[in-house]
Amino acid sequence: MVTIPMTPELLPAANPVTLLDPAGRAVPGDGPGLPGDDVLATLYRMMVLGRRFDTQATALTKQGRLAVYPSARGQEACQIGAVLALRPQDWLFPTYRDSMAVTARGVDPVQVLTLLRGDWHSGYDPYQHRVAPQCTPLATNALHAVGLARAAAIKGEDTVALVMLGDGATSEGDTHAALNFAAVWKSPVVFFIQNNGYAISVPLAKQTAAPSLAHKGIGYGIPATVVDGNDAAAVYAVVRRAVTAAAAGTGPVLIEALTYRMEAHTNADDATRYRSAGEVAGWLARDPVTRLREHLRGRGLLDEAAIAATDAEAEAQAAALRQRMTTDTRHDPDDLFRYVYAEPTPELRRQQRELAAELGRSPGGEG
Repeated sequence: MVTIPMTPELLPAANPVTLLDPAGRAVPGDGPGLPGDDVLATLYRMMVLGRRFDTQATALTKQGRLAVYPSARGQEACQIGAVLALRPQDWLFPTYRDSMAVTARGVDPVQVLTLLRGDWHSGYDPYQHRVAPQCTPLATNALHAVGLARAAAIKGEDTVALVMLGDGATSEGDTHAALNFAAVWKSPVVFFIQNNGYAISVPLAKQTAAPSLAHKGIGYGIPATVVDGNDAAAVYAVVRRAVTAAAAGTGPVLIEALTYRMEAHTNADDATRYRSAGEVAGWLARDPVTRLREHLRGRGLLDEAAIAATDAEAEAQAAALRQRMTTDTRHDPDDLFRYVYAEPTPELRRQQRELAAELGRSPGGEG
């Protein structure tokens, strides 16, 4: 008879890890400690900058400068807390909603918006910033993260991959495959699920019957944690702990961050059709930026002058982004063919000649 070992350490705790309550007061507990003052100050500044970037990108979409934009307003603690917990040598695998996270990793905001503008699939060099191209298909980035982390482990490199997923992505087969392979290989991957309540318009209750998304980890042999996703301090501490564990060779970690998407799924969505104003108002009271600001202010680590200076910095960056995004991009039609194969196929060359003829120009040249 086969005996199945009990593994209670794989089960998430009953309550989400919380270090700061919605009013910004420190919450005592036996979990990770509160990050240092410098980290908290950086988290606040980056969340303010990230939120202003997000609202500016939303405005650019309404002005026709972007084809689409999935806002992450309300998820600043997840985006910034998780990214700042990474080390320089680690990799980030973002989704289409994680533009704030990508900019926090140091990528030029205009390059971040290149995909959403419709110019290129990725407007930045992934290797320069160690940020994979933003993933539009749900959950495919999870497999990419596992593959990179597995390769790094084989080569003896000290690298951890953080993959961001939404709650809807956990319903995809790619997530299952990624979790399973990562667990079997003990790959250094941190699976970070931003559970914002809806997969577009489908609530979590219609996606899974599990007590939490973190509970899914036990089926793969992966330890899991639930964290208050509107508490930047807690997100940072939990992700930092997971990165440290993964880097030490203990294998992957699953984190579910409970948060909320304040805006619609994208500019093409009408969120009023599937959620109430009261529900949104309830989450507004748990605003992640306000929570950390009040904590810092209450401890004398942030005054009105510093708040104003951070707001001014955010406005200046938004103004610069507006100015740079109002410049039309000149496209070269030959780019459609230039980066498909190292050596173009005969069929690709034929298509290039046909397009050139339609445009009245020679292939590879000006008209």
